[in-house]
Amino acid sequence: MISVSDAELDELRARLKATRWPEPWPVTGWDAGTDTAELRRLVAYWASDFDWRTHEAAINALPSHLADIDGTPLHYLRYDGEHPDALPIVLTHGWPSSFLELTALADRLAAPSRYGGTPTDAFTVIVPSLPGFAFSPQRPQLTDTPQTHDLWHRLMCDVLGFEHYAAHGGDLGAGITSRLAEAHPDEVVAIHVLAVAGPQDYDASGLTPQERTYLDSLAAWQQQEGGYQHQQSTRPLTLSHGLSDSPAGLLSWIVEKYRAWSDCGGDLSSRFSDDFVLTQASLYWFTGTISTSFRPYYEYAHGLTRRVRRVHVPTALALFPADLSRPPRSWAERTHNITRYTHMPRGGHFAAHEEPGLLARDITEFFRTYR
Repeated sequence: MISVSDAELDELRARLKATRWPEPWPVTGWDAGTDTAELRRLVAYWASDFDWRTHEAAINALPSHLADIDGTPLHYLRYDGEHPDALPIVLTHGWPSSFLELTALADRLAAPSRYGGTPTDAFTVIVPSLPGFAFSPQRPQLTDTPQTHDLWHRLMCDVLGFEHYAAHGGDLGAGITSRLAEAHPDEVVAIHVLAVAGPQDYDASGLTPQERTYLDSLAAWQQQEGGYQHQQSTRPLTLSHGLSDSPAGLLSWIVEKYRAWSDCGGDLSSRFSDDFVLTQASLYWFTGTISTSFRPYYEYAHGLTRRVRRVHVPTALALFPADLSRPPRSWAERTHNITRYTHMPRGGHFAAHEEPGLLARDITEFFRTYR
C-alpha cells in the first residue's frame, strides 16, 4: 500500500536534522503552544531512531482495499466479522487522524471473542480513509462532486453489496455519519457518534439552563482553543505551504492536538507512544496530505458541505470526558433521534485509540437491537 524510497526517507531525516528552531520565549510548557523541549525530543527521535520500515510493513499488512466510485478512488480497510451474520458497520475517522487510529477498535468489533465477547456480536468493519487523507486522493474539484457521506453509501451498497449497515464516527466522522443517516435512512439501521452538530436555528429564549451552560462552554473553548479551526476554515493554504515543507512544523501542528484533546492529564506519553505519533505524522508527510486534510474545514465554512438538519434513525451519543464538547441530551435531541446517551468514564477526542475497549463495548451494546 505504501512504499517509501530510501531517498524519501533520507530527505525526511535531513530536513528534521536541519530544522531551524524559533527564538525561545520566556515561557515554558504548553501555554503558548507546542512545548519546544518536547518537540525537539520527538524530532530528534524521528530523525535518528524511529524505525519507519517496521511501521510501513505493519501498515501494508492491514486488510487494505481500493475502490473506484465513478472515478473517485477510495482506500478502505475491511475486517470480516467472525460470525456469518455479522452486521456491517462503517467507521469514520476525524482530524488530525487517519485509518490507523481505528484499527484497534475495528479488530475488537470484528472479532469480539478475542477480547472476551461473543461471536454473535461481531461486525464486518469498513474503515475508509477520508478523501485527501493518507491513501484516498482528494476530490479533483470543490463543487459538483459527490460529498463524502454519499461516497460512503456507494461504497457500502454498490461496491460491497450490503443492503443495510450501521455507522460510527467522531469529530469530522461524526458529521459524515450523521449526514449519511439523514440522507439514507432506509439502508442505515442506526448510528453511533461521539459528537453532534447544533441545530441550524433555535429560539434562544427556549434554551434550558444546561443548554446555556453548554453553549457558554463551547464559546469559551472556541476562544481559547479554536484558532486552528478558524485558520483551516479561512486561510488553509497559507498554513499548508509551511507544514508541507517542514516536517517539524507539521509535527508541531498535530502533536499539540493529541495532547490538548486527549485524556492524558498533560502527559502525552500516557496515551500515545512516540511511535504512534510519529507514524501518523509520517503518513501525513509521505503522502503529502496535511494540506488536503484541511479541506473539510474550508468546505464546511464556505457552505459546500450539506448541513445536518434532522437525523431520524436511532442514534447513540457517547461523550468522553476530555473530548472537545459534551452537549446535554436535550441539545443533541434537537437534531438527532437520541435513543442512547452515555457519559464515558475516561478518554478523550481520540477515543478509538485511547479507549478502544470502552468504545467497542458501547457500540456493541447499542447495535444489538438493530441486528
